[in-house]
Amino acid sequence: MSDSGELAAVLRVWRERLTPHLAGLPTNTTRRTKGLRREELAVLAGVSVDYIVRLEQGRASAPSAQVCAALARVLQLNDTEQEHLFRLAGHATGSGHVSQLVPASIRRLVERTGERPVAVFDAMWNLLLWNPLWAALAGDPLQLREADRNLVWLHFTSTSDCHMYGPGSTEALDASLVADLRRTTGRYPADPQPRQLAARLNETSPQFRELWQRHEIAEHGPTIKRVVHSDVGILELDCDILTTQRHNLRIVLYTAEPGSESDSRLALLATIGAQYVRDATRS
Repeated sequence: MSDSGELAAVLRVWRERLTPHLAGLPTNTTRRTKGLRREELAVLAGVSVDYIVRLEQGRASAPSAQVCAALARVLQLNDTEQEHLFRLAGHATGSGHVSQLVPASIRRLVERTGERPVAVFDAMWNLLLWNPLWAALAGDPLQLREADRNLVWLHFTSTSDCHMYGPGSTEALDASLVADLRRTTGRYPADPQPRQLAARLNETSPQFRELWQRHEIAEHGPTIKRVVHSDVGILELDCDILTTQRHNLRIVLYTAEPGSESDSRLALLATIGAQYVRDATRS
């Protein structure tokens, strides 16, 4: 169970201590609050203003782990504060459950890697953190429902105009992701979330259901991916996956061979990503 009173109080304190400048927002307007407005926190975290109000008044149900991760990112919480937030929201943070805590050092890595698409996922491929170039490449995650911000779910169900393929057959990439998810269900037997995701995909995707029934277990690793993007065309990208030791997070980074056509197209996407950030801060 969550401690809604303590959660409400600490969220207000964390919001009020974060200046718009530190949050990357314009500061040339008259403000009655010394920190972020509720509306600004809601936009940056991808939730409704009404939900932030209810959280700060202790009237909302406990935020999900993904909402907690988004709030921790926007509020720039340190590692100890993140753990406190997750516990207050009723989410276990022990080794028996998939962790969605993103250490401050990993947040800094993503924020300072602006020339390459980079994102952070948990062990079951829930998207937790990304940079603007990732949004320009794969689509703005804030436009998705929270429950749909999962790489495996999007791979098998998305109608996005950005399509990614492995170096071999499409089936090989499909099988790799499914085998990785089954591996995660075995690594976290006390956590129902990976099995719930698998059940949801079984109901939605015949291709996933067929591969899940094979009971293959493997780790989805680095590869070369072909990305078909509606704005810039085809990109051949190296996909590297780094795993953190403490929380078993997946850091996914796309790069292109220097001087290649794909490298030039990534540079164009970087411009699109910068425009995305400007539009988001003005909205």
